[in-house]
Amino acid sequence: MNNILKPLFALTLFFEAFLIHAADKPNVIIIYTDDQGTVDMNAFGAQDLATPNMDRIAKSGVRFTQFYASPICSPSRASLLTGKTPQRAGCPGNAGASIESKGGVPGSEYTMAEMFKDAGYRTAHIGKWHLGYQPDMLPNAQGFDYSFGHLVGCIDNFSHFYYWNGPNRHDLFRNGKEIHLPGEFFPDLMVKEASQFLEENKEEPFFMYFAMNMPHYPYQGDEKWLEYYEEQGVPYPRNLYAAFLSTQDDRIGMLLKKLDDLGLTENTIIILQSDNGHSTEERAHHGGGSAGLYRGAKQCVFEGGIRVPAAISWPAKIPGGQVRDQFAVNTDWLPTLADLCEIKLDRKALDGKSLVDLIDDEKTKTKHQDGYCWSYNKMWVARKGKWKLIGNPYDTSDRDYEFSEKLFLANLEEDPGERVNLADKYPKVVAQLEKQYADWLKEID
Repeated sequence: MNNILKPLFALTLFFEAFLIHAADKPNVIIIYTDDQGTVDMNAFGAQDLATPNMDRIAKSGVRFTQFYASPICSPSRASLLTGKTPQRAGCPGNAGASIESKGGVPGSEYTMAEMFKDAGYRTAHIGKWHLGYQPDMLPNAQGFDYSFGHLVGCIDNFSHFYYWNGPNRHDLFRNGKEIHLPGEFFPDLMVKEASQFLEENKEEPFFMYFAMNMPHYPYQGDEKWLEYYEEQGVPYPRNLYAAFLSTQDDRIGMLLKKLDDLGLTENTIIILQSDNGHSTEERAHHGGGSAGLYRGAKQCVFEGGIRVPAAISWPAKIPGGQVRDQFAVNTDWLPTLADLCEIKLDRKALDGKSLVDLIDDEKTKTKHQDGYCWSYNKMWVARKGKWKLIGNPYDTSDRDYEFSEKLFLANLEEDPGERVNLADKYPKVVAQLEKQYADWLKEID
C-alpha cells in the first residue's frame, strides 16, 4: 500500500470502529409520569385500571417496589436529571409560575442530558419541563439538542394555556421558540415529536426524556376511556383520573410501537417512573389516584407522597419478570445509566448510587446503607433501614391536615402504612435519626 493511501485506510478503519461502537451503545428513554399514584398500574397492584403498556415495561425488566422520589414536581425532576437531592441541585421547591421566577435548576449543574451529549448521544426533551425559565435553565441550555413542550407545571391539553390565578398565558415551545397548535391534544403532539426524533436518530445512540404531564390535572381523558370506566362503575373522582391514566398508557403504547417498528426495542433502555404520589388538590377533584395501603399523597413525605412506581427495561441485557424490594431513589438513575452505557462520570458530588449490582443480583443490599434524607417545606425525613423519622409531618391524603406530633417514627417493615407513631417508644432510634438529619443539613450547607 502506498504512503498516500495508508492515512486514508487508517482513517477509514477509525470511522468504521467508531460506527460499530456507536451502534453498540444502548439508546435510553426515560418516561417520567406526573402525579401517578404509588400503586396505579396493574403491575403494582391496581385491579380497576387498564395499563397494558406500562405493565409491558414493568414486566419486561426489573420492577422496584420500594422506589422513592421527592413529594412534588420540580424537586423530583431536578433530582432525576442531576443525581442530587433537590437541595444540593439548587431546586428545593417548585420552579414557580411566573416567567420572571428565578427558581429552578441552575445552569451550572451538570445534567443527565449533558452527560449523554458529552458521550456522543443525540438528546431530546419531550413534554413537561418545570425546571426554570431563565435562559440558562431552559432545556436547550441544559444539554438537550431538541426540546418540545411546556415550561410551567401544567397546561390545558388542547389550548396549551397555563390557567391559574392570572394572567393566563400560552405555554408551548419548540427549541425555545413559542409555537401555536390550538386544538391539538398535547399528549398526541408529544408522541408525534418523539416519533420524528426517533426516525431522524435511529442510526445513532440517543437519549430521550419523555416527560409526560399526565395524569396531572386537568383530567382530560379520551372519550373511550371515560365511557369505559363509567361502564365499569368506577366512582368519582377515580373514574376521571383512571380515564386520563389509561389515555396516558395509550400514548406510551404508541411510543413503544414506534420503537418496535424501527427495530430499536431490543437495544433501548427504558425507565418508567412517576415524579411523586397522586394529587389531592382541588383541581384534581381532591383525588382519584391511589397509594394503596400507604399513607399520604403528593406534597407530603409520608410514603404515599414519595414512594412511586418505577421500573427499568432493556431486553438485550436485563431479563424480564424481576422484582426488587430494596430501597432506591430517583437520584440513582444518573450513575446507573452511566454504568449501563459505559460513560465516565464524576460521582463525588452525587447523592445517587449505581443500581447495576442490584439489578444484576436480587440478593444485593440497598446501595444506601448509610440512610437517606428528604426535606420539603417544614417537613423532613431521615430514613435508615426499616426506620423512618418524619419531622413536622402532615398528611395530604386528607386535605384538612393538622398534626400535633412534631416527630413521627415508623417501622416500615411492620407498619408500611405509617399508622402507629413509635417516637415515644424508641427514643434512641429517634436520636440517631435526628443526628442523621442534622449531619445531612451540615453537609448540604
